[in-house]
Amino acid sequence: MSEAMDALEARVRGQLDRIRDLGERMAAIRVRETSADAAVTAVVDGNGALCDLELSGAIARMSPAEFEQVVVNTAARAAQRAFAERGELVAAFNYEAAE
Repeated sequence: MSEAMDALEARVRGQLDRIRDLGERMAAIRVRETSADAAVTAVVDGNGALCDLELSGAIARMSPAEFEQVVVNTAARAAQRAFAERGELVAAFNYEAAE
């Protein structure tokens, strides 16, 4: 092959490797957030999907409305952190691609 074709192939392979790496790193995101009273711990993935929910005995002292609010707020904070982490990965990927 010509040098130009070899260089193009190497560049494309490098880009594919970077895209795969980004996908793997995004898929590996897991964020754990615990409520201030330690009653609820939520774990979400990079898409903000709930992966795990841990409840302590402190939930027994909550009303149903309080319990609902703590679960929702804790999971939402975890999702916000996961989205921020995902955004940092994408920003770094875009920065490298622009170079």
